[in-house]
Amino acid sequence: MPLFAVICRDRPGALQTRIDTRAAHLGWLQEKGLVRMAGPLIEGGEMRGSLIVIEADGLEGAQQWAAGDPYRAAGLFASVEVIEWRKVI
Repeated sequence: MPLFAVICRDRPGALQTRIDTRAAHLGWLQEKGLVRMAGPLIEGGEMRGSLIVIEADGLEGAQQWAAGDPYRAAGLFASVEVIEWRKVI
């Protein structure tokens, strides 16, 4: 199955939303079983987004998966991009 990078940028000033929703987000990532690697984007020493690499059947499935993120439901993200990614190294 192909890999997809889910690149999420937080809304400015939304760090507390991230903190408040983090447990639900992490539980959801583990529950779905598609995640190959994930972690926060850091800017100025603070979490300001997320980079998640998942394995999915196709772009549409990856986009549907990303739409279910509790962070997204909480309104944390200013933008979400899902793009196919290939591991080389």
